[in-house]
Amino acid sequence: MSQHHHTENNIQHLYEGDQSKLYSGVMQHHTDISSAESRKQVGRIWKVFWILLAVTIVEVILGMFFSYSIPKGFLNSMFLLLTLFKAGYIVSVFMHLGDEVKSFLITVLIPLTLFIWFIIAFLADGGFWLHMNSTAPMR
Repeated sequence: MSQHHHTENNIQHLYEGDQSKLYSGVMQHHTDISSAESRKQVGRIWKVFWILLAVTIVEVILGMFFSYSIPKGFLNSMFLLLTLFKAGYIVSVFMHLGDEVKSFLITVLIPLTLFIWFIIAFLADGGFWLHMNSTAPMR
């Protein structure tokens, strides 16, 4: 149980001001910053930092040392997968999508996936028509 009781105005102030206090868990145990809960939050942030750093280092090593020895298609696929992993992990942790229930995840991810498919389909269709117009005989 928290030692502080927040009034309606204090909570409204947090919503309008610095919202990181609402979502980081600091509001629940802000009286004891060295508590187990606060250490858990800090440990989670460091874990995210190290995972993102490791993926970024892998990307840099692939780009610097293996860009000429690995086929371009495979290398581009690796960069795409690593970038999608980092984006998904950031959305999961910092936008709290990883803490949501599965029905909300499905509600968000299915339209996003369809939108990405929509963009790829239109780019492919536009490329096809561009190729057809540039190679078709003159009328």
